[in-house]
Amino acid sequence: MIYYAKVQSPIGQLTLCGDGQALTGLYFSSGSKARGADPAWVEKPEYFSGVSKQLEEYFAGVRQQFDLQLKPHSTPFQGQVLAALQTIPYGEVCSYKDIAVQIGNPKAVRAVGTANGNNPIAIIIPCHRVIGSDGTLTGFGGGLEVKRQLLALEKNQTGLFASQ
Repeated sequence: MIYYAKVQSPIGQLTLCGDGQALTGLYFSSGSKARGADPAWVEKPEYFSGVSKQLEEYFAGVRQQFDLQLKPHSTPFQGQVLAALQTIPYGEVCSYKDIAVQIGNPKAVRAVGTANGNNPIAIIIPCHRVIGSDGTLTGFGGGLEVKRQLLALEKNQTGLFASQ
């Protein structure tokens, strides 16, 4: 059984999903990877109160690390990439090439980009912290403007809720 909740955030509505024990997805309501709840999922907002609270703290600029049980569905390669993403410190960025080198496969830059783009638990697994080798912002499932907002939040630590 998959459960879900919809939560409001400064970057739009987010859909959280999980198995009742761990978070398996966090999806945006806009952007190239927008996704809502599947009709087969069961709405149980109470299952996600801890996630919602930590996201609220993150958007307020007071939480830098999430303490949640995560269970992303991924291939073994994507799992390596997702684990590497979780080592990028708050407020910092790295390139797809940096991640490829970190996982021991320096020629897999494009595959890293694909795995990063298919991250099922955005924000919490910080795929927004990965940029192009030339320093440009590249694709993001929630849209480049949302990526800019998340990076600005982490750089300035002022909170996105303050601007609403």
